[in-house]
Amino acid sequence: MKLLGDPIFSKGADGQLKSRSGSIFISGEYPGLVTVPGTHAMQRQTWIGEVNRTRAEDGKPALTSIEIGKLLESSVDLVFFENVVLIRPDPNRMDLAFQADEELQKFVSKRKIRFLNTHAKRVRDALRARGENWRMARDVKTREEADRQIVSGRCAMDNEPLYYYNGHTGTRYLTVGTYEMVKRLPEAAFRAQIDEIVHGLNSRNRLGMPLIDLFPASLNPEVRKMFCELNVKSLSDVQLRDAVSKIEQSWRMEMPPELRDENPQSNLVWKAEMGEVLSRKAFVSDVGDRDLIQGISPEFYRNIQWLPGCRVDNGKLIFDPIYDEYNRTQDPELAEICDLRVRSIIFNLLRLFGSVEYVNVGRIPRSLVRTPVAEDHRSGVYIVQYKEQGEPISRVFILRFQKWGIAEHLDEGKDMLSAIIEADTYSDYIMDRRLACRQLGMNLPKHVGFGQFTEKYTGKNQYHGTTIRAYYYVRQYVHGIASDKVLPERFHNPAFAHRFAELMGAAAALDLVVGRRTTETNEPIFDKNYEVLQIDPKGLPVRLIVTDHAGSFVDYETPLVNAVAPYANVVRRREKFVIDFAEFAKTYVSAFEHRLKEVQDAYRERKSAFDDLFMGRPYDRAGSFAYRWTCVLRRLDACDPRAVAEALKKAIQS
Repeated sequence: MKLLGDPIFSKGADGQLKSRSGSIFISGEYPGLVTVPGTHAMQRQTWIGEVNRTRAEDGKPALTSIEIGKLLESSVDLVFFENVVLIRPDPNRMDLAFQADEELQKFVSKRKIRFLNTHAKRVRDALRARGENWRMARDVKTREEADRQIVSGRCAMDNEPLYYYNGHTGTRYLTVGTYEMVKRLPEAAFRAQIDEIVHGLNSRNRLGMPLIDLFPASLNPEVRKMFCELNVKSLSDVQLRDAVSKIEQSWRMEMPPELRDENPQSNLVWKAEMGEVLSRKAFVSDVGDRDLIQGISPEFYRNIQWLPGCRVDNGKLIFDPIYDEYNRTQDPELAEICDLRVRSIIFNLLRLFGSVEYVNVGRIPRSLVRTPVAEDHRSGVYIVQYKEQGEPISRVFILRFQKWGIAEHLDEGKDMLSAIIEADTYSDYIMDRRLACRQLGMNLPKHVGFGQFTEKYTGKNQYHGTTIRAYYYVRQYVHGIASDKVLPERFHNPAFAHRFAELMGAAAALDLVVGRRTTETNEPIFDKNYEVLQIDPKGLPVRLIVTDHAGSFVDYETPLVNAVAPYANVVRRREKFVIDFAEFAKTYVSAFEHRLKEVQDAYRERKSAFDDLFMGRPYDRAGSFAYRWTCVLRRLDACDPRAVAEALKKAIQS
């Protein structure tokens, strides 16, 4: 491919890029890259002139108008920044954009090539189909970074500090909540502030972005238009306040219910949406996780690190060539995204399902629990999006690696045989607990898969470099709202509060029976991320699914009446949100007692079905699962559901 101009990322004496734009021509006869400074139109004309000059040297006539048209149709626009090349694709010619991408990779590392126009569904779908969510996803942010971005984003222009500032685009965002400050201003300050807002909404900065915009980005444009058309100078003080009041009312009516509470600590949806707005960059192609996976819960926003994987071409598996670049260069930056476990996950998937159309794998680098009691950095959690040929939509799965695998036991200094035996025993322990929870009636995901693959052990044990097995579990992603992330305003609806109390009360009873606690601190984990509520079209909870039985059978000895007090927090922490707290608590306790008695009756009616379930498993009073199961059943049989419910009631009232 012929280069006309300076190499990409070339800088002048002033340290600035010599060219901010480029045009690449994917022509069979005249392929070329033009980086001569100028507009894309000028670059196209320059290339036509160069082709005609070459043809003249070869004794050929100049290109005809038809040939020029075909040559121009093979061109793709490029935009250059300090360390990234942006391809501006035609959504209807993604094949051409991908050819340009492959040619550019001969000059530039693939990790530095991204795509514009990802707002277009065709562009996103085409990248997704190549297993390249990682090339358009926004960067992961920690909780602390997200909080800091919002807090530090508060700023003023010439008047009050009303706005949330996006430093990438230079746009200041006004929310209907922060607008409350404006209404309390005296007349002169009120007028000056409104004049500033109107001016900012009608103005653009040097990047072509609005100086001021209204939050959220999805707001009905009519609200923005009403603000923009305000003639502040022509209105009296009374008229101006009346006009702005009408705009505010329209603004509030158009706000999605989930964004009305502007407290980032209690409303994770608002926090996620504001984080998306403040992290957008001008002319950059990143998109949010909700654009990559339809219906994903807001708790996942900015919490998925999408990774290079593969594309499937006519049933043939082609791993992303960026892995070859990493193997060749051992670049530390590439080591962050070239996750060898992703390759193994995909390899297993393709071995099991031969009709896969595309696969995308992302890593969830931290717990999504609102207030994690203990972060666990040993177990890896991944999200897998894949689509089979002929199916209308993709499927989404959560994949979790076994917390105590062979590698973890080797890290403790154990020999290889002991590490293998203990890892296998723990695998049985995990699946036995799942069976036990289902036997007692816990509503877990219907299907869980078990997988394994080989990898190199890289710990400090003497077995460093040895090939070992890694174990993981796969379940389907459960759509819904985690109980601890339900918006407070939903509880203002008595019907929602009543149904929530019923479902959570029943689930709490089962949670208590199986003794769910954290292994490290023995703290309860109920209502801390694992209980997902599914909502009907009327906005009411219809079922509750416990997405993971983690922590079950940790506490298998404490009498239930002595262990029930922490479950009072489920209703107590929502006391200020419900209209009738007494009725809310009564419903919760009643559902709890009814479910506890139901489980106890089921056990007493078919004792052998429960007592003999793990008869073939090792029975050890030191804590084997068969022993724990026996203890849990004995404790269940001995309890008085009414007395346990009464203890729960007293804990709520205390």
